Amino acid sequence: MSAFARLHPVIQHHVVNTLQWPGLRPLQEAAVAPVLDGVDCLLLAPTAGGKTEAAVFPLLSHMAGDGWTGTSVLYVCPLRALLNNLQPRLHDYAAWVGRSAALWHGDTGQGVRRRILRERPDILLTTPESLESMLVSASIDSRLAFADVRAVVVDEVHAFAGDDRGWHLLHVLERLAELAGRPLQRVGLSATVGNPEELLGWLQGAAPDRRRAVVAPPAAAPAGDVQLDHVGSVDGAATVISRLHRGEKRLVFVDSRRRAEELGTALRLRDVDTYLSHSSLSPAERRRSEEAFAEARDCVIVATSTLELGIDVGDLDRVIQIGAPRTVASFLQRIGRTGRRPGSSRNCLFLALDHDQLLHAAGLLVRWSEGWVEPVVPPPSPRHIVAQQLLALALQEHTLGRRTWPEWWHELAPMTTAGAEILEHLVAEGFLETDGDLAFIGPEAERRFGRRHFSDLMAVFTAAPEFVVLAGRDEIGSVGDDVLLADTGGAPRVLLLAGRAWLVTYVDWKRRRCFVEATDLPGRAKWSGDGGGLSFAVTRGMRDVLLGAGLPDVRLSRRAAEGLADLRQHHSGDVVEAATVVRRSPEGDVHWWTWAGVAANRSLQATLGDLVDPRQRLGDQVVRLRRGADLQYVRAALAGVETIAQPAVDARAVAGLKFSAALPDQLARATVGQRLGDSDGARTVLGEPRRLAVDAS
Repeated sequence: MSAFARLHPVIQHHVVNTLQWPGLRPLQEAAVAPVLDGVDCLLLAPTAGGKTEAAVFPLLSHMAGDGWTGTSVLYVCPLRALLNNLQPRLHDYAAWVGRSAALWHGDTGQGVRRRILRERPDILLTTPESLESMLVSASIDSRLAFADVRAVVVDEVHAFAGDDRGWHLLHVLERLAELAGRPLQRVGLSATVGNPEELLGWLQGAAPDRRRAVVAPPAAAPAGDVQLDHVGSVDGAATVISRLHRGEKRLVFVDSRRRAEELGTALRLRDVDTYLSHSSLSPAERRRSEEAFAEARDCVIVATSTLELGIDVGDLDRVIQIGAPRTVASFLQRIGRTGRRPGSSRNCLFLALDHDQLLHAAGLLVRWSEGWVEPVVPPPSPRHIVAQQLLALALQEHTLGRRTWPEWWHELAPMTTAGAEILEHLVAEGFLETDGDLAFIGPEAERRFGRRHFSDLMAVFTAAPEFVVLAGRDEIGSVGDDVLLADTGGAPRVLLLAGRAWLVTYVDWKRRRCFVEATDLPGRAKWSGDGGGLSFAVTRGMRDVLLGAGLPDVRLSRRAAEGLADLRQHHSGDVVEAATVVRRSPEGDVHWWTWAGVAANRSLQATLGDLVDPRQRLGDQVVRLRRGADLQYVRAALAGVETIAQPAVDARAVAGLKFSAALPDQLARATVGQRLGDSDGARTVLGEPRRLAVDAS
């Protein structure tokens, strides 16, 4: 029997007559059998590859053919905007077989929530944080709400697995399986990743021995029109964008909110129809911008990674990247936004603002040309999530069995390795109180996390406190207090937000509100926390470029080619084949050019102790050693390293780990330290030959 024939007859009818598809796509064909057979699956395809239908059509066939009742399928996404975008489509698909799909997240009103609890949609689209809130809510009977769940679809699973939200999701799914009284079939949807089998094994949680299948169409060679240019500044980028591809719809990715505001303003000054999307804009402002962009033609939308995932902004003609993303996987997501129309091809134009960005982009494109994609590696040792989960279960069940609590997580690894020790700490410190073999929420948990009905306990990510910016009653977005406290020398305080300038008229410090009005005065955009280091592999790609590696799948502009030539000349003494370089200047400065990425360099700094200059901000390329160090001593010291040390952790870093207050201090520091370093990269560098060089005076 063909894959299409295994779908429910009503689904077959609508695929042919409503969608008017000539047939299923390769991924959808391949997914029918394993999804229908109850196998845990990872469905891989580029953006717009039909992953949603590949998962949902077989599950709807199950639903209709096997009489599933109640809320039987959960569809989990990392972004509310993506859920909003998907819900109408999934509702239409579900209606084909007389079923329903509803949306529950932080923006869902109370009336809609009451209707969902009363009518129980067949598919519930939600986030991990909303699932957690439902589980612990005193007004929701979680056993009734989730009694019929049989399958969960995790969209953009790579985005979850790469941070602590993934660990949170896995723990929540185990609790849901316990409430439902059955294992939940898990179907992950993802763009291309470097380690699909490992990612699927991770998604299976406490049951990695269940049947599983990675489903992917044959991998294609690197394809698309990729160009690299060196424009020198934001104004240079705005000039290029304003002159190129007129009449087309262009999506421009930038690395930070500040850059988005600066470029958006520069484009508007050049009379380009420009929209913005980033996380500090209000949801309404982002939605207005994205809807207007989707309906326009000759226009640009400037976005951070908020538009990297599959939110629909209409047919795109071009993707433009300012600088470069940190990973090849992100680049594949972004270029995948183009080439969806018949006769069009995928494309991306990189515009480097300086030599550092040019080298970064070239190093990333070397890896892409090789067909390499990063493995998705979950953050190690999520002990703080274990603490959060124990407290959440105590809220959910009102009491926690000191002997029976492991049953809720079915041998999920973080719980089995750290749960008992952390539970005893929670009891000892008053986060939990006990009565015989039962534990319940204690005064310390109330004090630390009890505000607003324990809402701080629902999400594992931490958002920096910001001021809401209001123009009249309209919310524009938010800014940090560092922007409002900065000294203006008596000049008016003007913010740059949503691509427009706003004069600050009043700041309500107590309620954290900033009132503004439109102005023609020049504004400023500033947020902290943007950016981050590169991986070992991408940084080594940069070194390969300096050593002469070509970019066969990339068109270089004259300016980019000249810029790369300048970089090769500038770093000619910092790179050699099959070795790293230790250079000493005539002034006694000693630099070790590791080209290992910032995490590996942190591990090297911790391992080498006094040999490393402590007064430096480590980057991806180089570690500064102690001034005046003798090179032969350096050679012997590096050769004598046997074990890799964990990076030092200060109190500020521990405070940035949410729920660290619920951990013993040594466990909190160990967790942060394991995440700061890259012991494998450091070990690789230490195992390589080294070239010692002394610069001429």
